[in-house]
Amino acid sequence: MLAAATMATSSFSLSSPALPDGGTITMTNVFNGMSCDGLNISPVLLWRNAPSETKSFALTVWDPDAPVRGGWWHWVYFNIPASTTSLASGVGSTRPELAPAGALEGKTSFGKPGYGGPCPPVGSGAHHYIFTLYALDEARVAGASAKTTGPALKLLIAKHTLGHATLTGRFGRP
Repeated sequence: MLAAATMATSSFSLSSPALPDGGTITMTNVFNGMSCDGLNISPVLLWRNAPSETKSFALTVWDPDAPVRGGWWHWVYFNIPASTTSLASGVGSTRPELAPAGALEGKTSFGKPGYGGPCPPVGSGAHHYIFTLYALDEARVAGASAKTTGPALKLLIAKHTLGHATLTGRFGRP
């Protein structure tokens, strides 16, 4: 049984037509503010082969290269229904009408809910932006709210994660 579960989660994948894994994030998805001049629109995200027991999904976007302790959390999104297999460009606080029913955005390192694109310090090199989609065994993340941060969400879902898929983009400013 364990081998079957491992095989099922190993094919769980996350992708984006706007961002090949390891590729450069475009200005459409870069933050607008703090001296960055992107459009701050989240990219389309697609996933497949989630574990069959999945009851919801959670998504985080994290920059481990940020010059602050614990990295920088660019998006904290959860209670995404299990029937969902994609997120449209701009979904969430940018375009709430595109959000899956019941999905909720938590608090980012920008201090508010919603997608916040890359905006690394000038001259700090290309940072990695890790999009992680978690398949969960609960329909709603117990104890989570719009004030939930990335680290808090990870603690709340730790015992409820059936599998995860990642996609990494890069962005830097000379």
